[in-house]
Amino acid sequence: KATIFPFIHPGASLWGPLKELWETVDGAVLRKQPESVHLLDLQLKKHKPHFLSLFKNPPKSAEQREKVRKASTEGIAIQGQQGARLLPEQLLTEAFILSDLFDIGELAALELLLAGEQQQPHFPGLTRGLVGVLLYWDGKLCMANSLRTLIQSRHGKTFTLDLSGELVALTTRFTDELMSQGLTKRILTLVSEINVTREFERLQKERGLGNEKHRKEVSDLIKECRQALADSLFSWTCQSPLTKEDTLALIGHLETVTAQADGSLDSVNLSLVMALLYCLDVSFIEQGTEDREDLLQALPLLTERQYVSAVHSRLMDGQPWKLPGLQAVCRLAWALSLRVLSQLPQGSALVEFTEADEALADQALLGDVFLFMKEGMLGCESFAREEFFIRRLHSLITDFLALMPMKVKQLRNRADEDARLVHMSLQMDSELPSSLRKDLDHLMILIGEFYSKDPFGLEMGLEFWCPTESLQHTSLQGSYLGMALQRPPHKQVVLSKFVRQMGDLLPSTLYISYLRMLKGLANGPQCAHYCFSLLKTNGATHSDNIQGVSGSPVSWEHFFHSLMLYHENLRRDLPNPDAAHYRHPPLRGITQREMEGLTSFLQLLTTIITWSENARLALCEHPQWTPVVVMLGLLQCSVPPILKAELLHCLAAFGKSPEISASLWQSLEYTQFIFLPMQCSSCEEYPLTRGFCHLISTLVESSLPVNLGAGLRVPGFQPYLNFLRDSVFLPFPTRAYRRPAEKWEVADSVLEVFHKLLRDYEPQPSDFVQEVVELQGEQVPAHKPPGHSIMFHLLNDSPMLALCLSLLEEGVRQLDTYAPFPGKKHLESAVLHCLCLLDLALEKEVVFMDLLRESQSSLLVSPLEQLLQGVSPQTRRADHIVNIARYLYHSSSNPEAAFQSAKILRRIANYPNIQIRLVGDFTHDQAVSDKLMAGFVECLDNEEAEEEAEKGDDSDAQKKVARIRHETQIHILNLLITSLDLKTPNLALYLLGYEVKKPVSSTNLQDPGVLGCPRSCLHAILSLLQRGTEKRSGPVLTQEAPHLAELCYQVIYQLCACPDTSGPTMRYLRTSQDFLFSHLQHLPFILPGNQIAALSQMSWLMKTAAIELRVTSLNRQRSHTQRLISLLLDDQPHTQHTADGESGMEEETRSVSGFLHFDTVSKVRRKLLSVLDAIHFSQDMPELLQLDFFERTQIEQVISNCEHINEQGHTVCNVKLLHRVLVAEVNALQGMAAIGQRPLLMEEVNSILQQVVERNRVRRSLSAKRHALQSWRSLVETLLTACPVDLIPADDRQLIIRDLLLDLHDKVLSEDAAGELMPIVAGAVFTLTAHLSQSVLSEQQQGVGLEASSGFASIANSALHLILRKLLDFILCTGGGYQRLRAHLYGSLLYYLQIAQKPEEPDTLQTAGKAMWERLTAPEDGFSKLQRENLSIIESYGQALMEVVCRDACDGHEISRMLALAVLDRILSIDRQNQWLVYVCNSGYLRSVVESLRQDDAAVQSLLTPQPPLLKPLYIYESKMALLTRVAKTGQGAVELLRCGLVVQLIECQVFDMVPDSDAHRVMRDPSGFIPSPMDRYRQILLPTLRLFQVILTSTSINHQQGAAQVLQWLIVHADTIQSLLRCQELSMGALQELSLLTGIISKTALPGTNITAHALLFKFTPPCSLLSSFPFSKSHISISAVWCMMFMSCLVS
Repeated sequence: KATIFPFIHPGASLWGPLKELWETVDGAVLRKQPESVHLLDLQLKKHKPHFLSLFKNPPKSAEQREKVRKASTEGIAIQGQQGARLLPEQLLTEAFILSDLFDIGELAALELLLAGEQQQPHFPGLTRGLVGVLLYWDGKLCMANSLRTLIQSRHGKTFTLDLSGELVALTTRFTDELMSQGLTKRILTLVSEINVTREFERLQKERGLGNEKHRKEVSDLIKECRQALADSLFSWTCQSPLTKEDTLALIGHLETVTAQADGSLDSVNLSLVMALLYCLDVSFIEQGTEDREDLLQALPLLTERQYVSAVHSRLMDGQPWKLPGLQAVCRLAWALSLRVLSQLPQGSALVEFTEADEALADQALLGDVFLFMKEGMLGCESFAREEFFIRRLHSLITDFLALMPMKVKQLRNRADEDARLVHMSLQMDSELPSSLRKDLDHLMILIGEFYSKDPFGLEMGLEFWCPTESLQHTSLQGSYLGMALQRPPHKQVVLSKFVRQMGDLLPSTLYISYLRMLKGLANGPQCAHYCFSLLKTNGATHSDNIQGVSGSPVSWEHFFHSLMLYHENLRRDLPNPDAAHYRHPPLRGITQREMEGLTSFLQLLTTIITWSENARLALCEHPQWTPVVVMLGLLQCSVPPILKAELLHCLAAFGKSPEISASLWQSLEYTQFIFLPMQCSSCEEYPLTRGFCHLISTLVESSLPVNLGAGLRVPGFQPYLNFLRDSVFLPFPTRAYRRPAEKWEVADSVLEVFHKLLRDYEPQPSDFVQEVVELQGEQVPAHKPPGHSIMFHLLNDSPMLALCLSLLEEGVRQLDTYAPFPGKKHLESAVLHCLCLLDLALEKEVVFMDLLRESQSSLLVSPLEQLLQGVSPQTRRADHIVNIARYLYHSSSNPEAAFQSAKILRRIANYPNIQIRLVGDFTHDQAVSDKLMAGFVECLDNEEAEEEAEKGDDSDAQKKVARIRHETQIHILNLLITSLDLKTPNLALYLLGYEVKKPVSSTNLQDPGVLGCPRSCLHAILSLLQRGTEKRSGPVLTQEAPHLAELCYQVIYQLCACPDTSGPTMRYLRTSQDFLFSHLQHLPFILPGNQIAALSQMSWLMKTAAIELRVTSLNRQRSHTQRLISLLLDDQPHTQHTADGESGMEEETRSVSGFLHFDTVSKVRRKLLSVLDAIHFSQDMPELLQLDFFERTQIEQVISNCEHINEQGHTVCNVKLLHRVLVAEVNALQGMAAIGQRPLLMEEVNSILQQVVERNRVRRSLSAKRHALQSWRSLVETLLTACPVDLIPADDRQLIIRDLLLDLHDKVLSEDAAGELMPIVAGAVFTLTAHLSQSVLSEQQQGVGLEASSGFASIANSALHLILRKLLDFILCTGGGYQRLRAHLYGSLLYYLQIAQKPEEPDTLQTAGKAMWERLTAPEDGFSKLQRENLSIIESYGQALMEVVCRDACDGHEISRMLALAVLDRILSIDRQNQWLVYVCNSGYLRSVVESLRQDDAAVQSLLTPQPPLLKPLYIYESKMALLTRVAKTGQGAVELLRCGLVVQLIECQVFDMVPDSDAHRVMRDPSGFIPSPMDRYRQILLPTLRLFQVILTSTSINHQQGAAQVLQWLIVHADTIQSLLRCQELSMGALQELSLLTGIISKTALPGTNITAHALLFKFTPPCSLLSSFPFSKSHISISAVWCMMFMSCLVS
């Protein structure tokens, strides 16, 4: 499982390099990886000696032994490690044992042990020696698998893997060379030599076998090695012929082959037999392929006379083989090949051989060839797993029938003769003659058996059916109408004739065989139709004959007539049910042979109606036959249980059609079938029980009538459910079984019914209301739905739940033995149904219990997750959940059980209170804990999992298993993600290898195997993600399983983000794995087919990178931080990791440029920008629904009702629920019109569902883009904010920010950019602009830049202008609906404008010395230039921009208003032409701002309460005042403010009179200091107002009187407040500022030119007790001197 392996001696390695070889072959041939041909070529050249000496071990040598012996004292050199490594003595002893055990070189044995030590964490519970044994055989298997795959890739006559010509040429050339060196003989030798029993004896002797699992794994590896070798030979003969010597060697091997105990061949020998059959195959000649001539030239049968002669004499040899049947098969195959050759022009030269074909066929028949084919070949389990076995045997059977018609006729004549002899013997009551042959009987049974299984859906039996003209006019022509128009091939005609003729005048001895043959040939939809038609046609000519005496015995007419007669016969004398002899009735009027015939007929009928719905309906609706009625009647009679079981299976097949199942339910009710005795306990067999369960299972799936049994009893399914539960399921473990496997068959069949009932149940409010029905005049309680009853039993500590849990415990105990036992397949299926029941109960229990609570019913139930924590009666421990989790350990053999187990655990993990208990249960027993951990890890590690397999496509079993394995991984990862959010200790921490008994942060994560650290889920996740990171293509998982990769990255992020796990995780990722760098270098991930997953993967990775940057910066790990920063921000090309012979493009570029003395390596795109490129801002939106029948508004309402928030936090519509609602709506429609329009309605329902699926996809896509963009933004912000400033030089920093800003704007300003992404972009723009401003500012402070010629700072003016233009475009494109978003943009604009703001120069002697003239005539500096250019850009946007900013300043969200006011303030400050001021005044926005002051008065007053609700009004008030002060700084603005009534509005504000009591509120201060005291808040309101008045009075020099009068008016209105402020004794800064501003305003209102004299002012404001009374002058002199004094004080304080 690892590619790095200890390497001591070249040529000695028995595992590592062979594993590499297999991965290369697998990648090139089976996975079809690009650019893999070159790598394969290198590997084949390297390993050619291994192939030539297949499975030969490196020899022992004294020199090696000495070298190993000295390794404990002198050490030994190991690849990848410096110096010699001293090895412990124990290891060397084990190496010698291993060397002797496998007869391998000492160094090779040592390497195996070292590799075993390295791989030990993958095999918990095994020592390095035991792992070494596994690796030894795994290496052999890699070799054998590589050989098989290479041979399969060859060009040939049977199949193609659709590979490139170059690859096929390479493998064909290589394998040809191997074959010429005697590969066939080597394979045959190895197959004979390698023997599991012998190997186990050797291993047992040297203690080389471990626990049951280890034994099973070793046994499987050895068997797979033999199989792969045999398959290699088989694959070769499929594609190319063997040479004469090789063919004879193969025949020689087969002569010695023996059968297994049951008479069948083992799978290895079957492959070799098939290899020989393909060797002798010439049927491909009939196929007119384009390379037919080339293939004919290469066929030794046609080109080499000696070949034919040698094979012929070997097969004609009278010497019997160990298996005569096998010899007969080979002879028959050879006879057929000779027959084909005799019909070819080239065959004329081979007459002496081809004439012997008849004799060979006779010999084959004498050897019971067809019996051996059935028992020896079909009896082998592996036969049905290989498609080309099936094809070859099909051609063998059909060739015999088509090429040797006379032989077939002889067989029929012989059978007729034998039938007469048998008949005579029976009549004369004498013994049967010994000369009877059953060849035709065996042939028919072989055909029946062979075609009845069709695992690949080939429907090869179709070749036996030839459409005739008469079929054109049958009522059941269906889609086969046009089939007879084409002339069928000759072979098909012959085979069809065989089927028909065999049925004519059929002797009774062949009757059952013929029916079995028809059963096989009816297997498939088209075959079943033809068979039905044949049986119909056979009886059609005799339909007028009631007795059916002269009719064909193989016809529907005859069958159903016999069935009816049998039924009539039995009904005449129905026994008394109470009689004792009821259970053992005599077989009335029917012999054993007749019963077998009836059974065969019923099986044939079952096969036909299973496949053909037309046949089902036609037979059921036939007025004379009424098969369903007759069968139900027979079930009530005293018929043998076997026959009753067949009748039940047949009824189940009829029940597949909903039209029939409804009437079948009623018939079952009428016959009261469940009250008939079913359990044949005395004979300890239960076919009837299984048949009944199968019938109910089929009917339940087809339709379940709500009013079942109405009129006869309380309607409902309950009696059937009670019977299945109480009479079948609960007693099943305690019954006696003659056939042990039947125990599990019964359990499986009844649990299947429960599973289906619960699966289809949806809890409804009506289920919890006790309804009553009237029955025979009485009111009785109604039955609940069956699903409700099952839920009730599963949510109580019931016998049913106890038995389910006991079954799960029994199942896992049996699986832990790793031994085969009778009924294993059915036990596994029963266990799977139990797990499904628990899963469904957990899924539905929330809704069930909610509805139960709401109904106030008296039912008592407990949550299943609590019941699962109960104590097991068997073990006396609370281990139910542990037992469920143990199925994960068997994921390799039972992937579906592991999948359900993971699902259940994931559901249970949602409950925080259970997690702590679970951790205790999981860790209580160390052995169990290790197994559980290994189970989870094994599921995650699985390499066979595939994501691409479509959920619905389960036709290919391999793909289905791959999909299930993948979904198991998904569930485990979701379990980890869920658990990590819960409090510690939780399951995730235990499974990921963190401390659960000590503080989590104390965990010290290690590589698996280091310091005894076991392999945890974290290691499995990292190894999944790390695959492929060393190659240029990047992590393999992101491409092959995008969703899985996304969840893996999410788990890593959660571990890094959680405070407890962050330290250990990040330390481990950084030191042991170099995880982040190796993954970030491959960003961005591009997945054309799954953009959503790619974005999510990048999101989690970027969020993790942001944490890493923050942590390494805080810990001052500068080198780590610098490395990541360079990777993300550099625009110079990096040398990527190169592997496997890939040369880095960058290196080539550099070497060329160096050679040409150019040092201009082209810049590459910064990694951060590339990631941004991968986030597409456009989003296709689904079109509006076009509805003809439904009302759009109602449909939209229904859709919104079906919406929910999924696990990822997306709001999506539940499509299944919507489908249910819409279908129920369609079904509720009444009347003929509704029925006629139903197809159109259903079509519209489908279009609605498709639309909803598309909407869900769009929502998920937008959510993924938002998430990715948010993660990108956090990474950028971390880079710029948290990392040390000196790691990114100032000039680089500005250029990086420039690039990021321009790219962001370009993407967001494109026409099709989605509005949902704009807020995140705006936030990022704000951060970037702030950092740009800060960077420029710090650069200026250091005195860099500022030359007017070379632009402003490091970043050019043109770039700044571009940023400004894009920023303004962004503001304008947001329109009216994005006001909050514009808050960020206004902030960005303020930061940008700040760049051109000249810093205040300190007053020094040097600056003071500059004359005013010098300052005026100085050239324009950089600040002024940039400011002027900024203004011209802003003005170029005209009134559109003014309108947006002014509108936001007057109305909307508070923050937006504040920032818009600040932007206005800033622009007005640089607008020398006063264009903006004119617009603000003329458009009424200034008046609006002024008038809003009065409206804000109440809100501002609320700020002066001791505990203010919010400070927003204060900040907005300050912003307005700042803007108004800015406006008032120009004379024009001040006049406009007076005209708008500014002072009048302020006069009406009462807040100025609400001076807080400073002493009372001193105790109410906010301890944090964030919320100012009431007095401070009052000053924040008053001081800006006073400053505004001061500015107005200063600016209105021409209209001074008007301004002064209005301000004076304000002073007089608020005179009391002003007096109290002037009298204030406090000497704080705030009080002095108040005094300063007030005195300044008073002095300015009293300047010359005003009508009010200073005396009036002073008498108003300075009574004797005022502040001025303490001044040393008398009241007579107060008039003018006091005014001057106050002015002076004002100047002094300010």
